[in-house]
Amino acid sequence: MLYYVLFFLQSNVFMYYGLSNFYQNHRRYVKSRDDSQLNGDLAALKEPSKECEPYRTSDGLPIAPCGAIANSLFNDTLELYYVNSSASKIEIPLVKKGIAWWTDKHVKFRNPNGNNNLTIAFQGTSKPVNWRKPVFELDPSDPENNGFINEDFIVWMRTAALPTFRKLYRIIQKKSSTTPTLPSGRYILSITYNYPVLSFDGRKRMILSTISWMGGKNPFLGIAYITVGSICFFLGVVLLIIHHKYDNRNTSADIPN
Repeated sequence: MLYYVLFFLQSNVFMYYGLSNFYQNHRRYVKSRDDSQLNGDLAALKEPSKECEPYRTSDGLPIAPCGAIANSLFNDTLELYYVNSSASKIEIPLVKKGIAWWTDKHVKFRNPNGNNNLTIAFQGTSKPVNWRKPVFELDPSDPENNGFINEDFIVWMRTAALPTFRKLYRIIQKKSSTTPTLPSGRYILSITYNYPVLSFDGRKRMILSTISWMGGKNPFLGIAYITVGSICFFLGVVLLIIHHKYDNRNTSADIPN
């Protein structure tokens, strides 16, 4: 349980979880999934792709969802509380839907067709090795956020390009135009610790952020543009010096008959 003192935030607030030293961009890790299975294909559900090895089967049953990406799903639970003037804790409502890309939610990820009962739809499959519960129990209270279309799962499956990254966890929606979304004061962050990071010498963090009309804060593109521009400028200067110093162009001269 951690304590925070925040200044007030006016617009919608986005809660992210962050991981460091976690290489989601590793070639074998990125390939360790079955997109046909994630799209609800029944054949792939019963016979996952060999790319999912060694997380393809468990106890003789096909794993759903298979692969290393799904097996390493982030499963800590974060809760935020506001401490008012009377020292009472008020839980901040966290919205769990609307955090995934629309195309992922409605196109790339689909539950197996033909049965609205996910317990039956996933019958004959096994949960990933590191999961505490099967895929059809990710959010049993909400059929639109359960199984392969669970948004926490979808967000995790979109792999990060760098070893230090953050992923959207929840949204704190603005209440009204007259009151701040998060008033200034003392807050408590309660963490249900399920996700170990010591094995890969990693660190976890929670980020609260807002976005503007230009989007959220992401320094990667700015750093990349400055780096590439600096390299191009340096090479241009070097080539200009070489051109003037070692110019061997032939000068015009009279050629005797």
